Amino acid sequence: MGLIKIFSGEEMLAVTLKERLEESHINVVVRNNNQANVLPSLHNAKAVELFILETDFSKANPVIEEFRMTL
Repeated sequence: MGLIKIFSGEEMLAVTLKERLEESHINVVVRNNNQANVLPSLHNAKAVELFILETDFSKANPVIEEFRMTL
Protein backbone atom coordinates (compact mmCIF):
# COMPACT_ATOMS: atom_id res chain seq x y z
CA MET A 1 0.00 0.00 0.00
CA GLY A 2 1.69 3.16 -1.22
CA LEU A 3 0.99 6.76 -2.02
CA ILE A 4 0.03 8.02 -5.46
CA LYS A 5 0.29 11.59 -6.72
CA ILE A 6 -3.09 12.99 -7.68
CA PHE A 7 -2.26 16.66 -8.19
CA SER A 8 0.64 18.96 -8.95
CA GLY A 9 0.07 22.67 -9.36
CA GLU A 10 -0.68 26.01 -7.73
CA GLU A 11 -1.08 26.13 -3.97
CA MET A 12 -4.58 27.65 -4.03
CA LEU A 13 -5.87 24.87 -6.26
CA ALA A 14 -4.13 22.25 -4.13
CA VAL A 15 -5.78 23.58 -0.97
CA THR A 16 -9.20 23.51 -2.62
CA LEU A 17 -8.80 19.91 -3.79
CA LYS A 18 -7.39 18.84 -0.43
CA GLU A 19 -10.40 20.29 1.39
CA ARG A 20 -12.83 18.52 -0.96
CA LEU A 21 -11.07 15.20 -0.47
CA GLU A 22 -10.99 15.60 3.30
CA GLU A 23 -14.74 16.33 3.27
CA SER A 24 -15.07 12.85 1.73
CA HIS A 25 -12.95 11.41 4.57
CA ILE A 26 -9.87 10.85 2.40
CA ASN A 27 -6.50 11.59 3.98
CA VAL A 28 -4.21 13.76 1.86
CA VAL A 29 -0.45 14.19 2.08
CA VAL A 30 0.82 17.60 0.92
CA ARG A 31 4.32 18.15 -0.41
CA ASN A 32 5.20 21.80 -0.76
CA ASN A 33 8.83 22.59 -1.53
CA ASN A 34 8.12 26.24 -2.23
CA GLN A 35 10.97 28.30 -0.82
CA ALA A 36 9.49 31.64 -1.91
CA ASN A 37 8.50 32.49 1.66
CA VAL A 38 12.04 31.86 2.88
CA LEU A 39 13.87 33.41 -0.04
CA PRO A 40 11.54 35.97 -1.66
CA SER A 41 14.02 36.67 -4.44
CA LEU A 42 13.36 33.23 -5.92
CA HIS A 43 10.70 33.49 -8.60
CA ASN A 44 10.61 29.86 -9.68
CA ALA A 45 8.09 28.55 -7.16
CA LYS A 46 7.69 24.80 -7.27
CA ALA A 47 4.34 23.14 -7.59
CA VAL A 48 2.46 21.81 -4.59
CA GLU A 49 1.85 18.07 -4.85
CA LEU A 50 -0.99 16.07 -3.31
CA PHE A 51 -0.79 12.35 -2.56
CA ILE A 52 -3.35 9.81 -1.34
CA LEU A 53 -3.20 6.13 -0.46
CA GLU A 54 -3.62 3.82 -3.45
CA THR A 55 -6.49 2.12 -1.62
CA ASP A 56 -8.41 5.43 -1.48
CA PHE A 57 -8.18 6.13 -5.20
CA SER A 58 -11.54 4.61 -6.17
CA LYS A 59 -13.25 6.74 -3.52
CA ALA A 60 -11.25 9.85 -4.45
CA ASN A 61 -11.57 9.63 -8.22
CA PRO A 62 -15.10 11.12 -8.47
CA VAL A 63 -14.02 14.05 -6.26
CA ILE A 64 -10.91 14.60 -8.38
CA GLU A 65 -12.87 14.47 -11.64
CA GLU A 66 -15.48 16.92 -10.34
CA PHE A 67 -12.67 19.26 -9.29
CA ARG A 68 -11.06 19.05 -12.74
CA MET A 69 -14.34 19.95 -14.41
CA THR A 70 -14.41 23.23 -12.46
CA LEU A 71 -11.00 24.34 -13.74
